[in-house]
Amino acid sequence: MVTIRLWRIGNARIAVVLAILAPPMLPADDLQADTDPDAVIAPANVSTAEIAKLRDQLATQQRQLAAQQKQIDYLLVTLEAQQKALGSTLDFSTDDKQIVVSPAFQKLGELASTTAALPVASTPTVVPVDGRAAGAQNARPAPPASKDQTAPLSFKIGDTYITPIGFLDAMYVGRSTNVGSGIGTNFASIPFNNVPQGRLTDGFLSLQNSRIGARFDTNVHGVKVLAWWESDFLGNQPTNILVSTNSDVFRIRLFWVDLKKDTWEFLGGQSWSLLTPGRKGISPLPSDIFFSYDIDTNYQVGIPWARIPTARAVWHPRPDVAWALAAENAQQYIGGSGGGGLVTLPAALVTVLNNQLDNGTNSFAVPTLNPDIISKVAFDPVVKDHLLHVEIAGLVRTFRIFNSLNERHFTTVGGGGSLNSNLELISKGRLRLVENFFYGRGVGRWLFGQGPDLIVNSNGALGLLQGSGVSGGLESRTKKLLLYTYYGADYFGRGVAIDTNGKPVGYGFRGSPNTNNRTIQEATAGFGYTFWEDPKWGALQYFGQYSFLFREPWFVALGQPSRAHTNMFWVDLRYLFPGQTPAR
Repeated sequence: MVTIRLWRIGNARIAVVLAILAPPMLPADDLQADTDPDAVIAPANVSTAEIAKLRDQLATQQRQLAAQQKQIDYLLVTLEAQQKALGSTLDFSTDDKQIVVSPAFQKLGELASTTAALPVASTPTVVPVDGRAAGAQNARPAPPASKDQTAPLSFKIGDTYITPIGFLDAMYVGRSTNVGSGIGTNFASIPFNNVPQGRLTDGFLSLQNSRIGARFDTNVHGVKVLAWWESDFLGNQPTNILVSTNSDVFRIRLFWVDLKKDTWEFLGGQSWSLLTPGRKGISPLPSDIFFSYDIDTNYQVGIPWARIPTARAVWHPRPDVAWALAAENAQQYIGGSGGGGLVTLPAALVTVLNNQLDNGTNSFAVPTLNPDIISKVAFDPVVKDHLLHVEIAGLVRTFRIFNSLNERHFTTVGGGGSLNSNLELISKGRLRLVENFFYGRGVGRWLFGQGPDLIVNSNGALGLLQGSGVSGGLESRTKKLLLYTYYGADYFGRGVAIDTNGKPVGYGFRGSPNTNNRTIQEATAGFGYTFWEDPKWGALQYFGQYSFLFREPWFVALGQPSRAHTNMFWVDLRYLFPGQTPAR
């Protein structure tokens, strides 16, 4: 006899052979048989008629067993095909008649968005085939799966789980002045009110912040492999983008692979810089990075950050301690990117230094002596049931030019450091205090390029400029509601040299352009609300942000305004793609 039980997963039914019970056989002392029915040897007191009857029964039983074996073979083949179609989501154990359910279907977790969490290590749930929980003899049978219960949007190719990530984002931004920089604010170029742009408002709708990508999880010879691809539509834009088709340009945001085994971890690709403040440990995942909850795609003033090619090694001596060392793309920067003010070069060296220093338009032509070297150590203790994250980072940079007028090389070394922390004031993320401090010389490039790294003297010698950033605020998260408020400030030191003609050059000298900013400051408040969220269907969210931003230059001409400011607001409707990171 064959007992068959059906399980339904999504739209597929799984048929499983639960038990095979052969018809009862005669006791061994009454009958002995081999594979030939005629080979029955009976005791002397058994009649010929009884022997014939026993032969018929044995032949019938053998035919029944052969038919049952064919049914079993057919069911196993069918089961194998269905198992492959489901991406091997179920594992079957025949040793103890148990079905082992894959961890990927035990729990619906966080949506596979750009804030996806690391896979949660878990032990498969073991469900005996008789429907009772292990160790509970009288427990109720497990209820059948709901007809509308489907697996989250994650699939498997070979031994690799692939989870789509991203969202569709419709954003409106409005500003009290015409900044002219799109949905991401060029903080350093806010117009003064003595020019037309400072007297005109601006606002428009954009889908550029929409994102698409995928997460890849697998294991190779005991090494956990995690790869991440994330793209948006904020690439360099064609001049007619707002005229007709609004063809936003696709670009790479993140594209990296991370390998982890035991206490060591290695990462390569384009990632958030190691210098970017973290929320938890030392991790490349966006959910573990602090770039604020701002809707502004250039984030918050005062945060050092970059998304650039990097090679990184991380050591985890303890679960709550991590140390990392990274080599990241370097640039010798003198301003001009993202609205940042340019350094004034000595007149005789303007042509000589062309393409030796990055002015925001010649990036790939600029030489670099070596990558920027960054090291960070992070601590994540639990203090009275409250999570605390503290990290210390250091940066070393090298600059070098060649002055063909005097046939000399000029080299200098700069760098800086940061101290970042965030503390749960109320557990479970209901209230968190965030603080970030950054200071250095030759580090303007790392503050979103709002200030330059260095100036050049008349003979070609390099002078490093001071740069610093501070940011902090409060964040509160519940299941439905997000609230946040931040304050951030950048400060850029002045550097003055005297040219051969006796005029000052550099940054922030008397008579310098009003784009040579001394400080840029921003206060922000915002919210987010989740209407609904489910790994099978995605999530629908609504966001709002208000910011007040101002900048003050080093030099203000007589009768000119000393400060430029703007009021800005964003509203955003976002649909997160469905999906869930699989357990592994």
